Amino acid sequence: MNALRPPALGRYGMVATSQTLATQAGIDILRSGGSAVDAALAANAMLALTEPHMCGPGGDLFALVWDPRERRLHGLNASGRSPRGQSFATLEARLEGRHTMPGRGPLAVTAPGAVDGWCKLHDRFGRLSLREIFAPAVEYAHAGFPVATRTSGAWRRVAAELAREPAIARQHAAFAATFLHEGEGPSPGQVMSNRGLARTLDAIAEGGRREFYAGEIGEAMLACLTAAGGAFTADDLTRDHAEWVEPLTTRYRGHDVYELPPNGQGVSVLQMLNILEHFPLARFGIGSAEWWHAFLEAKKLVFEDRARHYADPACMEVSCAALLDKDYAARRAAQIDPARAGSSYACGDVAVPGGDTTYLAVADQDGMMVSFIQSIFQAFGSGLVVPEGGFALQSRAAGFNLDAAHPNGYAPGKRPFHTIIPGFAMRDGEPWLAFGVMGADMQPQGQVQVLVNQIDFGLDVQAAGDAPRLRHVGGAQPNGERLDGLGVVQYEARIPASLVAALSARGHRLQPIVDEPLHVVGGYQAVERDAARGVWRGATESRFDGVALGY
Repeated sequence: MNALRPPALGRYGMVATSQTLATQAGIDILRSGGSAVDAALAANAMLALTEPHMCGPGGDLFALVWDPRERRLHGLNASGRSPRGQSFATLEARLEGRHTMPGRGPLAVTAPGAVDGWCKLHDRFGRLSLREIFAPAVEYAHAGFPVATRTSGAWRRVAAELAREPAIARQHAAFAATFLHEGEGPSPGQVMSNRGLARTLDAIAEGGRREFYAGEIGEAMLACLTAAGGAFTADDLTRDHAEWVEPLTTRYRGHDVYELPPNGQGVSVLQMLNILEHFPLARFGIGSAEWWHAFLEAKKLVFEDRARHYADPACMEVSCAALLDKDYAARRAAQIDPARAGSSYACGDVAVPGGDTTYLAVADQDGMMVSFIQSIFQAFGSGLVVPEGGFALQSRAAGFNLDAAHPNGYAPGKRPFHTIIPGFAMRDGEPWLAFGVMGADMQPQGQVQVLVNQIDFGLDVQAAGDAPRLRHVGGAQPNGERLDGLGVVQYEARIPASLVAALSARGHRLQPIVDEPLHVVGGYQAVERDAARGVWRGATESRFDGVALGY
């Protein structure tokens, strides 16, 4: 299968992001002597400007960092918590009979952890100052940047939806002043500035996390939340949000694949790979109904576990080790009927012991590799905007379950289930691939598809992302919602009619994607290390506006 474009090549480093200006910012930092982490932070700051509907200081981040000096993979969870002063009973009363958490407004907000994460990453792995790192984004925030074509389509569509959203009606003036041009989302090529974001980045560069959470920007955040009816206090914002965690891993056909532990959904990637290991995918072939059927059934099985078990680690009732047990995967794989789509899977019998988004990947000349993902969840998050800071506050509380007894049930000071997951893989004991796929529930599905495309089907790092994708929607959800068990398989136009017919014959319910595909089948970026040649290869999502550049 041919790629839509070849991988980018670099001798000393590589940056892959979903926006050209963000990739350029990362490359400039690498050329200036910055580390891969410095470049990732510069790219993320630029993405906060150029993709404000997807990421920014008001959100959370997760990262995996390969440190070549220690020869160790480090994991960072920089996700915030619910307000400590809002009990379940108080929340329930405010929801007025709703059975799931709202996706907009003050009740959808959790404390933003991204800036805490920026500072922890910089403290440990940074070389340049934050002022140098943020300089490209600050320059464009003042002077303005041209909005990319596909970004414009998403921005305009969501802006129109938010104008009709009653949960944030009082905040719409702040949203319009910050993110609209003449009352609408910007058209392709429209030059947009954001001096509030420049002010935020300058404040962080000057005073670090304290200046963001406790200084003028923190005061503006708190005022925004209070005015909207939120329950946050200054203490909720200033507490630590980011922590170093040990990555989880499984071995798949000679490759060690790594994900972060919950409250994210990275475990689901590893569980799906463990199940798919029981099927001869290479013999099936990349375009076969057998491969796609095995994938869809593995996804359904694992997502039932995801809905029942994944949560803030302090509240989980089963261990990740139990979920990743190879014998458990074998039992789950045996439940798949090779001839028929399942419609009523349950979560597994796991022994109880005695997480819209932007993704980027970076590598530097010392061999450091960064797999980095940052998000405000839904487009423009909660819809609440801090105009003084030029950013929207995330809506991650929408991930909570309203069953108080559920591991992911809402509680004060708790992290919700998270969708954003950075991925990393080793080959022959050496770092090989920093990768990720943006897109909520599509993220684990997309990660498995691009890994199988490379490991089982032999595609290169760019072709693995360019290959047509499927997305299954259905089954139990971590927030307590229950969709139809059989669900719907959404497919791109490049999927051949013969495959659609073969999957339909197995009982799958297929639906063509008629809207823009970037919001349905995810957004992929990757950096691959070719140790034998001393070369970096970069890949970026052909469905988005980005680019991978090496130097």
